[in-house]
Amino acid sequence: MVTLRIDPFPPQDDLNVLWLEAWGNEGPQDFSGVLARSLAHIAAYDDDRLVGFVNVAWDGGAHAFILDTCVIPRMRRRGIAARMVVEATNVARARGASWLHVDFEPHLSSFYHSCGFRPTRSGLIKLR
Repeated sequence: MVTLRIDPFPPQDDLNVLWLEAWGNEGPQDFSGVLARSLAHIAAYDDDRLVGFVNVAWDGGAHAFILDTCVIPRMRRRGIAARMVVEATNVARARGASWLHVDFEPHLSSFYHSCGFRPTRSGLIKLR
């Protein structure tokens, strides 16, 4: 059974393995700076193996942001990502955020809509 943990601070190696399997690239090698600045992060574990992750970044005030929602491919389509996003929403609310934002690609619209997000207009500049 997959369990969720709030702010578990997984070992770097576990996060790097998850990132490579879920995203297909190496991503950041050191997550300590990211996690230290987060309002929260939620991890999904199958027994003791990290199989999913979502980060809740924030501005230090009213706005929090869902980032890096991922689940390893063999565990997808089981509701794990949705459970993590719902838990992240609850934790962000409990920790004082008034707004929770998420940016996503069009093919994820129905997923985030099912998690309670509604469309808004926004802007984006790619810096690199």
